[in-house]
Amino acid sequence: MKVFRKIVDLQNELFIAHKEGKQIGLVPTMGALHKGHASLVERSVKENDYTVVSVFVNPTQFNDKNDLKNYPRDLDADCALLEACGADYVLAPSVEEMYPTPDNRHFEFPPVTTVMEGAHRPGHFNGVCQVVSRLFYIVRPTRAYFGEKDWQQIAVIKQLVKFLGLGVQIVECPIVRDEDGLARSSRNTLLSKEERAIAPQIYKALKESVDYSKTHTVKETHDFVVNTINAVDGLDVEYFSIVDGNMLIDVDSWDSTPYVVGCITVYCGKTPIRLIDHIKYREA
Repeated sequence: MKVFRKIVDLQNELFIAHKEGKQIGLVPTMGALHKGHASLVERSVKENDYTVVSVFVNPTQFNDKNDLKNYPRDLDADCALLEACGADYVLAPSVEEMYPTPDNRHFEFPPVTTVMEGAHRPGHFNGVCQVVSRLFYIVRPTRAYFGEKDWQQIAVIKQLVKFLGLGVQIVECPIVRDEDGLARSSRNTLLSKEERAIAPQIYKALKESVDYSKTHTVKETHDFVVNTINAVDGLDVEYFSIVDGNMLIDVDSWDSTPYVVGCITVYCGKTPIRLIDHIKYREA
């Protein structure tokens, strides 16, 4: 496995692969890798001739400077995990390498960029689109792999690919959870022992709400989830939206669309740490 700090060095390495029509998988990450990331890399290795993993904490998608400052970083540990997964190349550029000049491009794909995370983290998805589009131009992948935990992000990136006319296949990979149900996340490493103990209550409430939804309205199900989680000392729901799984527009009836997903963000603990998750209520 080769690790590159310079974009041009990776591009030179991939030149022959592109010329020979090899299939290239890209797994964009911000580091602090865990089993969820490993599952993406392993799938890419299985489905492509070469796998590139980017490790880059992208400043343009953070609207909270403290969040950016505190985001966990450990490139050595990340590279050890990636090598064990069979990745071929790692791109770990500096901010100056990724953004030699300010990126003033503005991406907006309403409603997918303006609801939920888009409403609560202004500018976040614009930053995501800036860095992901750069990675697509740099690597020119056949496929790019993203975890379903970041449900809204996948919807945004699909719109980005369509808008830019890129021939990249977006591969959605299932959430990897700990045994107690907590979705694997780099932010989990920031949880204290006490916070980690209560965090699984988020998914527990979501799971219970699936059966609850079969005999209750959308609003009743929404309130059930919010009230159940908020009843746990140390958990505070920022938002819970029950939406069309494709367009991310709120639904007011289970019959509104055949594909219904509940997306949630919860503040956990005193710091607090922001945790996201989702549950599928109806699938087409």
